Amino acid sequence: MASTADFRNGMVIRFRGELYQIVEFQHVKPGKGGAFVRTKLKNVINGKVLDNTFRSGEKVEEIRLEARPMQYLYQEGDLHVFMDNETYEQIHMPAESLGDTVVSYLKEGTDYKMLYSEGTPLLVEPPTFMELTISDTEPGDKGDRVSAATKPATLETGAVIQVPMFIDSGETVKVDTRTNEYLERVK
Repeated sequence: MASTADFRNGMVIRFRGELYQIVEFQHVKPGKGGAFVRTKLKNVINGKVLDNTFRSGEKVEEIRLEARPMQYLYQEGDLHVFMDNETYEQIHMPAESLGDTVVSYLKEGTDYKMLYSEGTPLLVEPPTFMELTISDTEPGDKGDRVSAATKPATLETGAVIQVPMFIDSGETVKVDTRTNEYLERVK
């Protein structure tokens, strides 16, 4: 059992009989009354997000997850196929259980972390940083080399991020998959 003081982003808990991942939380101590924790929870199975408030110190069941490295192989219809790097077992995951963020960063041959609970695959986490090629973006103006202006760019995986004006199509960039932010150009 864990209390609200143990909450952290990414933690998986059993709530109302289902598994939820804490997306974000905030401790609130109002001037009157007891403190509480406001949370945003994402259902691990169907991806639905709900807001809930817990009293400070309330106990919840924390679910321990086992992480295994898995290589993304290919998409087969609505399913995405991953292979266990140790046993070579293939696992088919539906796109809706992966979430839009993960699907937008799926690249064949890349290793991802698959989280299991009691032998059942639940979540897939992309690498924190990925080097991806820009497939489409507007050409930058010659005068915009130093300014902080940005423009949208589509990556090879389909994700859209904001990049500086001097980045062109065909260049490789390093991206933070947690925040969808451009970090640097890769040479």
